[in-house]
Amino acid sequence: MSLAAYCVICCRRMGTSTPPPKSNTYWRDVNTFSTIDIEDHECAVWLLLRKSKSDDRAARLQAVQEMAETRHWHDYQYRIIAQACDLRTLIGLARSKDSDLRFFLCPPPLPSLKEESSVEEELRQLLASLPQTDLDECIQYFTSLALSESSQSLAAQKGGLWCFGGNGLPYAESFGEVPSATVEMFCLEALVKHSEISTHCDKIEANGGLQLLQRLYQLHKDCPKVQRNIMRILGNMALNEHLHSTIVRSGWVSILVEAIKSHHIMEASHAARTLANLDRETVQDKYQDGVYVLHPQYRTSQPIKADVLFIHGLMGAAFKTWRQQDNDQNLSEKVSEDETKYTTCWPKSWLARDCPALRIISVEYDTSLSDWRARCPMERKSIAFRSNELLRKLRAAGVGDRPMIWVSHSMGGLLVKKMLLEASKKPEMSTIINNTRGIIFYSVPHHGSHLAEYSVNIRYLLFPSLEVKELSKDSPALKTLQDDFLEFAKDRNFQVLSFVETLPTYIGSMIKLHVVPLESADLGIGDLIPVDVNHLNICKPKKKDAFLYQRTLQFIRDTLAKDLEN
Repeated sequence: MSLAAYCVICCRRMGTSTPPPKSNTYWRDVNTFSTIDIEDHECAVWLLLRKSKSDDRAARLQAVQEMAETRHWHDYQYRIIAQACDLRTLIGLARSKDSDLRFFLCPPPLPSLKEESSVEEELRQLLASLPQTDLDECIQYFTSLALSESSQSLAAQKGGLWCFGGNGLPYAESFGEVPSATVEMFCLEALVKHSEISTHCDKIEANGGLQLLQRLYQLHKDCPKVQRNIMRILGNMALNEHLHSTIVRSGWVSILVEAIKSHHIMEASHAARTLANLDRETVQDKYQDGVYVLHPQYRTSQPIKADVLFIHGLMGAAFKTWRQQDNDQNLSEKVSEDETKYTTCWPKSWLARDCPALRIISVEYDTSLSDWRARCPMERKSIAFRSNELLRKLRAAGVGDRPMIWVSHSMGGLLVKKMLLEASKKPEMSTIINNTRGIIFYSVPHHGSHLAEYSVNIRYLLFPSLEVKELSKDSPALKTLQDDFLEFAKDRNFQVLSFVETLPTYIGSMIKLHVVPLESADLGIGDLIPVDVNHLNICKPKKKDAFLYQRTLQFIRDTLAKDLEN
């Protein structure tokens, strides 16, 4: 009997009131199938499909789990699932760690480019089709810049001003390296901003943006910065549930599945964010641009009992700030699955293994040392502005629903303090205060930094940015923040652990600076531990058994002990 005949019989039987047999029962032993002799797994495929569309949520989740754990099917059986499953099941399989790639159909053929057109030109046309009024100044700036300049003049005139991919400069030692800029990059940067507006996402979709971005993604397989910006746009669009079916039909899921399985943390984390925003079956939270879940990135049966949030500092990034301390051997090693030797992000590699019941989130936002490096000339983001922006994004991600610990480096610690003070004034944010158990500060300049006062005749510090100015020791805002938070933290009985560097930091090749001295890192409560490293390495343990990581791990375990036991 042919497969088609099997399927017809199976589908007819599935439509009857006969309950499906238990998993350890053979189909040929069931009366309803006694007239034919078929393999057990032929009808199992279709019964799992039916189960995946059940009105019972638990049954649907079980069906997806059984599909993901299947290892003995033939190619055509995976294709049956790929072609017949619904959106909910497909996303569930995409977010199942061990799912076979054969569950996911290749993207459909992309439409041909218009005659005498190019990808760059169509990208510019897509950007031009979006509303240009009532926009944030920076969106207007990036949009007009991308539309008005040629790629040659952009690279020549503006190439030294920009960094892309939401990272800014990953750490101060590299700020002399200037990335190349292209019109495509400016268009994508503008589209990232536009995609934060729901109605603009609708326009991007309606004007063929999903297909165009996919073409650009495939063309730039060797350019992570381009791919990251495209993933940021897609992740923002996935925040809009009415666009989910279009995103799936356009073939993005198979691309996302390959990306989330990547050993490169940025590629995997961007894909994980998008898939989590598409997964409304098991995820209620929404992850806005710059909020990345490091663990768990897949669906899991492990109960998540607490959150740990990582907030980087000036010139930092969501991933590189938290990498293992570099050395010559580390830098020469390729990325591998064995992250016990070297990890590009210890919260994801080490902490997730040591504390699997934690949800680990890392936040990213743009900062600059100097207005020479500002990503938008009109953008003047104070600590107060950034704290409210991050607070809103974190609450949308469900931060505050569980017990939590904040982990911060440098200026990130000032943001944490400001966020908690702001949350204490807003009733809708009260859960963040009530569930905050403790805070770790890595070289946070509670009383200011020498960086703000340092004056040297080089372009990067001639015009210090607003972020740097706010770190000045005589800053009234910084003193008020410290006084208010110290009183507040004592009243709330937060557990606090602080580390501080003892070695100077080289900024470029000309400046040697002790960024945060011992007295500035002293919050006034909790333990303060000096460590013989510089400012950049204070949050980068040399290895997993190093004191810096082990003391951090001990604090997290001790502070959350009661919550993790429940």
